[in-house]
Amino acid sequence: MTATDFRVIESGVRSEMKTEFIYVGIRVKDLEESIKFYTKVLGMKLTDRQRIEETKGDVAGLQSGKSGKSEFALELNHYDEDSPYNTKYTVGEGLDHLAFKVEDIDKALQLAKREGYPLLHEVKTKSSRWAYIKDPNGIWIELCLSST
Repeated sequence: MTATDFRVIESGVRSEMKTEFIYVGIRVKDLEESIKFYTKVLGMKLTDRQRIEETKGDVAGLQSGKSGKSEFALELNHYDEDSPYNTKYTVGEGLDHLAFKVEDIDKALQLAKREGYPLLHEVKTKSSRWAYIKDPNGIWIELCLSST
């Protein structure tokens, strides 16, 4: 198959929501061991680490890229045993969520609800705000105002 065999198919549907894909969040069994693997083995840089009391979890942000230019961001999510998000870990099912930056979170949530995807959870901190909906496959989608 050559490049000319591929055609762009346009659905004719335009979204009112403008988004920017910013990172992938995966659920991990051991946060320390995972940070060590992604930094030491794969050469990613640890850029952020914080506790989110509302979810009873810890997150670590990692980035790849050369010369400071980020090519990919990965968020590692680890939840306490008593967290409602701590479900049985099954290899291959560790995708936690996909994150999209939006210009107007209220408008984005309103559009999602209108299309049949209601708000599942929302978090507000002093510096950011993010909310979750599910895609048609049950994958959690984060909509956020900052690059959390």
